[in-house]
Amino acid sequence: MTTPATAHDTMLHYIHDPLCGWCYGAAPLVAAARAVLPVQAHGGGMMAGRNRRRVDAQLRDYVMPHDHRIAQMTGQAFGEDYFNGLLKDTDAVFDSAPPIAAVLAVQSIQGEAAGLDMLAAIQRAHYQQGRRISDVSTLTELAQALGIDAATFTAELQRVGQEELDDHIAASRELLNYVGGRGFPTFILQRGDTLEVLDTGRWLGQPEQWAAYLRDETGTISSTSPAQESTPLQCDVQTGRCD
Repeated sequence: MTTPATAHDTMLHYIHDPLCGWCYGAAPLVAAARAVLPVQAHGGGMMAGRNRRRVDAQLRDYVMPHDHRIAQMTGQAFGEDYFNGLLKDTDAVFDSAPPIAAVLAVQSIQGEAAGLDMLAAIQRAHYQQGRRISDVSTLTELAQALGIDAATFTAELQRVGQEELDDHIAASRELLNYVGGRGFPTFILQRGDTLEVLDTGRWLGQPEQWAAYLRDETGTISSTSPAQESTPLQCDVQTGRCD
């Protein structure tokens, strides 16, 4: 495949899923990176299609230990309304497709930066507030909080779902395969026509150091000593397992 931006661009590609706990854990890294260079989000559809899941005891028992580990390693807050509300709501369905479509819809209406704002709002709604982020009503309220008219958003959400979503998820998976990535989140630094997967596991919980590293890598400040490599902390692209 061709590189996803023009030959002279320097940017950070962020392959994520709204229902990936490690992506929520990496949210402060995304926010810090945005102050250094352009960030482009690619939704991977971890729990879309046949992988969508209704909440049940098995799902709750699986995700809770991982979420506690993510909280411990990253400092990200997981709310009681998530642990003891959403994860006990057996009428709720975890489906990555609607929130990814919502990010794309907001991006279409207000631009790339607003799409990233929407993703952050979706993650907070899910992991802190225990809201159903696969429901259009929830997504519409989050879009309205960003200053987008409800009717405008729902119309664009429907269009994206019909015309763009499947291609976007397929392209995100293709990019992940192209760079040899195995899960979510994957961060890829693009410098010109070169793509480099960055080892972000070592920066979790350290957004300022991560921002300094990115400035170093993009030539904005003088070099710093490299950090030691770490084991990737990701949700598996095929199974959705978060280790």
